[in-house]
Amino acid sequence: MIPYLDLKKINEPYEEIVLAKTKKMLDSGWYILGKEVDHFEKNFAKYCGTNYAVGVGNGLDALILIFRAYIELGRLKKGDQILVSANTYIASVLAIILAGLEPKLVDTNLDNYNLDLDVIKKATELRTKGILAVHLYGQITDGTAIRQFADDNGLLLIEDAAQAHGSVENDVKAGAIGHAAGFSFYPGKNLGCLGDGGAVTTSDADLAECIRALRNYGSEKKYYNIYKGINSRLDEIQASVLDEKLKNLDADNNKRRNIARRFINEINNDNVALPYWDGSDNHNFHIFAVRIREREAFQAYLSKNKIQTLIHYPVAVHQQQCMKEFANLQLPVTDKIHNEVLSLPCNQAMTDQEVQYIIDTINSYK
Repeated sequence: MIPYLDLKKINEPYEEIVLAKTKKMLDSGWYILGKEVDHFEKNFAKYCGTNYAVGVGNGLDALILIFRAYIELGRLKKGDQILVSANTYIASVLAIILAGLEPKLVDTNLDNYNLDLDVIKKATELRTKGILAVHLYGQITDGTAIRQFADDNGLLLIEDAAQAHGSVENDVKAGAIGHAAGFSFYPGKNLGCLGDGGAVTTSDADLAECIRALRNYGSEKKYYNIYKGINSRLDEIQASVLDEKLKNLDADNNKRRNIARRFINEINNDNVALPYWDGSDNHNFHIFAVRIREREAFQAYLSKNKIQTLIHYPVAVHQQQCMKEFANLQLPVTDKIHNEVLSLPCNQAMTDQEVQYIIDTINSYK
């Protein structure tokens, strides 16, 4: 079986250094918000091209803390409307709701499944105060243009960069396009740790300072709390793992792009709609999603031929039981995407033989 993602194989090269760093941490007796976190925050900010990075507990918290901080700083107020693509993972929408804001779910397009400038212009209204731009599957769409639109119209642009580590548009990396960005370091991400982890990137000093306090019970100084914060802190072990893996992120992303290029150039089956990609570094192929009408039959065919696939995502946000307030929305593009997408294996642990086998197997599907 070709696994969708072999995390054991991906993490094997880091085993010795992880064990050594764990021993070093145990010897130090410092486990939370220490030197390793500080070191990774500086390196990740430099990598993304921002002034600050703030390590937090996970990707959902990263987004919630951005919105919470903007409310604390008076840039947003409870009930403000935030645009977000409807065909995203539920965490994007939960972050808006849990921060006390109102999400406006917007249909996207069938080219790259992301918000683009035209969609945002049509969806923006007087109540709109911000845009949550989700770089779905790892692809940036109209990032520079959307930032300009946001600035021209007094809107906040927040990136949901949970899948877009290392993606680049117009020489600007994901994480530095918007006013702030939230990242997830869930183990399956292109930059993944060995548990949960996340970060916020920004060049806004006030925002970074506020988030640093909010992630630590709202405290800038121990036992002195200026905000009603939460406990969401990246720990020392995860920070040390991420710092090592960050060194190889660009090379790993390029391996994914090379596989994706082969898929796009060599898969030749009229039943299968391949993703749009202009060949640039604006996509890191965290997910290589195809569309096919007879998805269940196609997935069963691939499984029978020892190829594991996943569905990102089987149920749209507005159709989730916990999101009944959105149940009456008419989102035909989102519905089509969720009914037809299937994710193929595409990662740096794959061999050329596995890639060729997937291509040949798909081309033989009738």
